[in-house]
Amino acid sequence: LGSPCGSLRDQGSRKLEPCGFLGWENAGVTGTLLVAAAPIGRAEDASGRLRAALAEVPVIAAEDTRRLRRLAADLGIAPVARVVSYYEHKEQARTDELLGELRAGRDVLLITDAGMPGVSDPGYRLVRAAIAEGLAVTVLPGPSAVTAALVLSGLPTDRFCFEGFPPRKAGERARRLAALADEQRTMVFFESPRRLPGTLADMADAFGADRPAAVCRELTKTYEEVRRGTLGELAAWADDGVLGEITVVVGGAPEKPGLSDPADLAAAVAAREEAGTPRKQAIADVAKENGVPKRVVYDAVVQAKR
Repeated sequence: LGSPCGSLRDQGSRKLEPCGFLGWENAGVTGTLLVAAAPIGRAEDASGRLRAALAEVPVIAAEDTRRLRRLAADLGIAPVARVVSYYEHKEQARTDELLGELRAGRDVLLITDAGMPGVSDPGYRLVRAAIAEGLAVTVLPGPSAVTAALVLSGLPTDRFCFEGFPPRKAGERARRLAALADEQRTMVFFESPRRLPGTLADMADAFGADRPAAVCRELTKTYEEVRRGTLGELAAWADDGVLGEITVVVGGAPEKPGLSDPADLAAAVAAREEAGTPRKQAIADVAKENGVPKRVVYDAVVQAKR
């Protein structure tokens, strides 16, 4: 594979000079944090840049060191790096250690079991800390369960949001989903197979059983499966049990027709005032919800008073 940044020139007794984004170990120069996307199923989806970095970086921070070594073996790579574990319960302690490696001029490769570090996986804390210190951070892009499921779902892709894992407790989950009931963008969630039936049932309650959705299972793997239908249909299907890595995609809420009649706008403001909202704020809220200028709502309130 060679060097990921071209060539490293031996300067006699001097250390290797950095080239590209990889600095290796160079006196007086800080290292670069390489945030790398790992394959979500098939090892052959690994990018050339990830393969090169796995082979040559001096430090690798992995969510699961055993899975990291398995990935390297599948790719025919024997890392020369010092490999350290970087999972949820070790994030805080390991972050200071890895910052020390970067300060000393050694590049650090951050990788999780699948997908991009920091997206429902460890990594956010280290990235934020490196940025705060002014250390170099770059990304090795690659596979993403979020965008893969979004495209496979067949639902609108022009506007979407990622909501991660819903809360585990039923009450908290129901409240979180209820707050998303009017979200008009396509929504992408991760979920465990064990909690999937309950989550789909809660989604049907919060969004409506007829809301279109898709459950994507084992993306890029041998038994990849995409189930498309309404939330009611998918909840009934999941009751029989589902295995594998799960990504759920839910269509956004249909756009609600806004109020336009002055009397209706004034009545909406009056209802908010009765509930304790100051008139100025009530006018602003009604204008935003109905897509009309605040002046139009204000005039409607004045007319109603007359």
